[in-house]
Amino acid sequence: MALSEILSFIGDGSRASIVYKINPQSAARDCGWVKIMSIEFSRELIKGRIAEVIFEQMIREEGKYTVIPFGYEHTVPTLAQYREHIDLKRVLENISDAPDFALVSEDKTKLYLVEVKYRKSLDMNDLQQKAAELLQRWNPSWIFVATPSGFYCSPSNTIVANGVIKELSESWVVRERQNDYLQLLNEFER
Repeated sequence: MALSEILSFIGDGSRASIVYKINPQSAARDCGWVKIMSIEFSRELIKGRIAEVIFEQMIREEGKYTVIPFGYEHTVPTLAQYREHIDLKRVLENISDAPDFALVSEDKTKLYLVEVKYRKSLDMNDLQQKAAELLQRWNPSWIFVATPSGFYCSPSNTIVANGVIKELSESWVVRERQNDYLQLLNEFER
């Protein structure tokens, strides 16, 4: 797959809008592709990654689940090395909306597919839409949301049906650990 196809695919996806253009002066030197990302896009990308790291670390420290990075961001770099042998575009389309993590319980009887989001505040219309999109390919699935006021996590089907997301249960992460990580999250909000 050519770089232009990858950028087009990523740019057309629902995860992010990436603007790219041909730079005639450097076309001979670097194939002319220059990605232009706004500071705001970068800021939101960084906050999203911070939320993912916080979720992963909280769950790992709790020790109740094996945490497996599962999402698009983790699988595409590995798959890219096989692009000559597989239809990468079709594979990318199939995994483009994969949740960020798979959690496997200690006793190996439960599996949770979790999409992680950062939001400045909870917007239930937005979360219902994200949950509905997630359910189209990944059912059952969960959504975890990190906000400056707290952590929230519910099954996608509950979010869609009831329009609510509950505070992260202490059965997943004890309150003291949640408070420690919430304080850490808020250090990045300043």
